[in-house]
Amino acid sequence: FWRLCSSFVVRNQVGACAGTRVSTYPVHPAVDDLESDNLEQLQSPVCSYNEWDPLEEVIVGRVEGATVPEFTVEVKANTYEKNWPFFDRFGGQSFPKEHLKKAQTEVEEFCSVLHQEGVTVRRPDAMNFSEAYKTPDFQSSGMYAAMPRDVLLVVGDEIIEAPMAWRSRFFEYRAYRSLINEYFKQGAKWTTAPKPTMSDDLYDQLYPMRTVEDRHRLAAQGKFVTNNLGIEWMRRHLGERGYRVHKLSFDDPNPMHIDATFNIIGPGLVLSNPDRPCHQIEMFHKAGWTVVKPPNPLIPDTHPLWMSSKWLSMNVLMLDPKRVVVEKNEKTTQKMFESLGIQCVPVSLRFANSLGGGFHCWSCDVRRRGTLECYF
Repeated sequence: FWRLCSSFVVRNQVGACAGTRVSTYPVHPAVDDLESDNLEQLQSPVCSYNEWDPLEEVIVGRVEGATVPEFTVEVKANTYEKNWPFFDRFGGQSFPKEHLKKAQTEVEEFCSVLHQEGVTVRRPDAMNFSEAYKTPDFQSSGMYAAMPRDVLLVVGDEIIEAPMAWRSRFFEYRAYRSLINEYFKQGAKWTTAPKPTMSDDLYDQLYPMRTVEDRHRLAAQGKFVTNNLGIEWMRRHLGERGYRVHKLSFDDPNPMHIDATFNIIGPGLVLSNPDRPCHQIEMFHKAGWTVVKPPNPLIPDTHPLWMSSKWLSMNVLMLDPKRVVVEKNEKTTQKMFESLGIQCVPVSLRFANSLGGGFHCWSCDVRRRGTLECYF
């Protein structure tokens, strides 16, 4: 439905003009582990209206169990041709062990840095993604639980559980169910978006999915990333709460990450990939936004990026409006942030990048200290 694209418009609340809602809900008597005296109202532990307010709690993905996705039509549609032999040869097997070991060291250091910055870090359950599974419509092995922002979308005090566009990721949500159940019992609103069947007749070579489903992060990177039915589902679901969803499109032959294409890092401040121009950029200029074109990434050509591009250099995590977690080796990107008055917290994530994401993808905001505002 969204990931590897992004629902930046919803997630960042671009154009969201609803009034701020109190994060309390009546709790159904069927909920376990709660005393009857506590069933009237609970304060939701989930609350995020944008991606730059002070970060208090975050989910960070896991490297453990990461499995190469099988080389199916949807994988072919979303990856670079130079990497197709890798998927064809190793699909269903573990990613290279030494690479995973280095990636895990990086991710654990990322978690440690977040702890040091005062952020509560939660993790999905460890699972064996190499096990094959079968539905009435397809058979596949799994992939990983590395990119929580692919699977979960937080809008205010609601967690929306997204379906995925890759068969290898169909059951990925199960790694997050323990956390979601915990948040729900504490008062969060929990929604599961419609899942596609992923039967063979849903796929064609011109447009791989024709259902209310597509790559994570709704809002609009069109083509293989977020299809029109997915966008319409979000509009209807959030519209009754006063949110507006804006559809954007970009020049991008292999769309994977909206946050490596168009990344909103502050109120009226966005990073716009110079290689993937936004067709609706005038909408932002007219609203008085500052549009910044980040420098070219410094990651070497020899470094494997099986499911992403070098532009993960702009795939950053804002700790607050004046602090950002950025790749340690991307010195020119760090200088860009410094010129914007933003302090950099450098962390190495190169080997974890190879699995398909930067700091933004490897994390999912659970709670930020702020309120809902309109930016248009």
